[in-house]
Amino acid sequence: MSASKTSLAALTVGAVGVVYGDIGTSVLYAIKEVFGSGHVPFTADNVYGILSIFFWTLTVIVSIKYVVLVLRADNHGEGGLIAMLALASQAVKDKPELRKWLLAVGIFGTSLFYGDGVITPAISVLSAVEGLEVVSPAFKKFVIPLTLVVLFGLFAVQKRGTGGIGKFFGPITLVWFAAIAVLGVSQIVHHPEILAALSPHYALGFMFRNPGTTFIILGAVVLCVTGAEALYADLGHFGKRPIRLAWFSVVMPALTLNYFGQGALLLANPEAVKNPFYMMAPDWALVPLVVLATAATVIASQALITGAFSVTKQVIQLGYLPRLNIQHTSVRDTGQIYIPFVNWGLFVAIVLAVVMFRSSSNLAAAYGIAVTLDMLITTILTFFVIRYGWNYPLALCLAATGWFFIVDLAFFSSNMLKLFQGGWFPLVIGGAIFTLMMTWKQGRALLNDALRADAIDLKGFLEAVFVSPPARVEGTAVFLTAEPGTVPNALLHNLKHNKVLHEQNLFVTVRNHEVPWIGLDKRLAIESLGHHCWQVVVHYGFKNDPDLPRALEQIRGRGCELEAMTTSYFLSRDTVIPTIGGGMAPWREKLFAQMHHNASGAADFLNLPNNSVVELGSKIEI
Repeated sequence: MSASKTSLAALTVGAVGVVYGDIGTSVLYAIKEVFGSGHVPFTADNVYGILSIFFWTLTVIVSIKYVVLVLRADNHGEGGLIAMLALASQAVKDKPELRKWLLAVGIFGTSLFYGDGVITPAISVLSAVEGLEVVSPAFKKFVIPLTLVVLFGLFAVQKRGTGGIGKFFGPITLVWFAAIAVLGVSQIVHHPEILAALSPHYALGFMFRNPGTTFIILGAVVLCVTGAEALYADLGHFGKRPIRLAWFSVVMPALTLNYFGQGALLLANPEAVKNPFYMMAPDWALVPLVVLATAATVIASQALITGAFSVTKQVIQLGYLPRLNIQHTSVRDTGQIYIPFVNWGLFVAIVLAVVMFRSSSNLAAAYGIAVTLDMLITTILTFFVIRYGWNYPLALCLAATGWFFIVDLAFFSSNMLKLFQGGWFPLVIGGAIFTLMMTWKQGRALLNDALRADAIDLKGFLEAVFVSPPARVEGTAVFLTAEPGTVPNALLHNLKHNKVLHEQNLFVTVRNHEVPWIGLDKRLAIESLGHHCWQVVVHYGFKNDPDLPRALEQIRGRGCELEAMTTSYFLSRDTVIPTIGGGMAPWREKLFAQMHHNASGAADFLNLPNNSVVELGSKIEI
């Protein structure tokens, strides 16, 4: 019993660090952006109204929508937009047209995650370092260079993994939440009446008095829920209970105290609107607070970078991106990975964002569209999961998700007002990645169609070959083929040039599925083709780590004995030739051909031993 309590405590502290780092750093800029926008006249009533809106936004979107409802939609214990998308697509698999549209919507939402992944580290680290301006205006010229140095250091250490420093994330973030709670309380004690703003009638009163202003400022209010998606995405790492416990016992109280502390400070000193978070602190605590805030924002950014690696791996295995070089940074935790292309691509985009926008206030204008659109997409997918997957009554499903849909739509519509102030930036990033994903998916379908059109039936081919069999050599040949039952090009080339056949031949197709995990008991399907030849289908979920040699070990005892030293893997290295007419637009076919050319080899992706791989090339027109 005590061990399980210790485990729950450790998971809860870990969740505080990884899951809530992003939303925990929103106190640095959220209140400042609402009152600094110039849309809200500075009166005591308005301070009460805005604080009440903040509190109830956190309550409705985070506490009720994500913590209570969305966390229930786990896919075999996994969460995140990819897991939700897989659940929704499975729920409507008997409706192919609807399923196609849902997949497109879900993949677009996943693409927006990368736009969010650029803005979040930029605005978080920049807003933390801007605390130096409160220490002394002379530090202003160092803010951007120091931000870029911190970000470079963060991305440079990714290849070493987070196992060593990861254990400090929870405790440091716990200290951060304690610090922001103490700062809030230090101001609330001077104006305890500010706690009256917990009542929703202040929020409703402000909305009814200022409907137009309310709509405009929702684009800044949404900053207080940045990172809400993370608590669903990290469900598989921590589980529902620690995530819920961390939110209600640590994060929500600390955020509420800090926001209300900033409100109390603004009532006493309206000039503090320039940077209410840092101006709550006494002078002696400013520099330590900047250091702690920078550490907290780095941890928040780290969680997002790790999430980008994880999402990219899942998207690759779902077939929406080409294979990339994926490096494992831990021998114990297979989930700890590093993808160099994603790491440095994100870094370049973040540097571009910092240099272009130059302040957290300017970045706040770019922030929100991607986040609120993702929230809207999550709500839409949730409806299809609970309606068609869980078979709840239509009225209940509409009631459960309709209210959140209206709230999300209001926030998204408000953020669209910031489209030309910078909101276009994450949309351009998301749109570019969506184009890449859909081009790859459609290109792969065209490539498979071309391969099928020229395919030879494997069973008939083998019967013809063994009428007058070629010379057999010792060992096992593993031929990878995209479609079961078809002759791989590598086999044709091997017979044509080498005029031999191995003693044992495996024709292997790797299948990826829209579920997070497929256990070892369901990993393999094997069919004997006679003459010591077998058709093998290997199954993986989108969170499994593909390891073909390990999977094929399960064949032992089924009439086929594999020895690692005498097994060769034959792969077809296809060169795609774009053609005019049919298929995709010419520029997309050229893009697909380039992506196909630059994809990392199947040998690395499937963890094949380098000294046992034979690649045979062929050209295919699409």
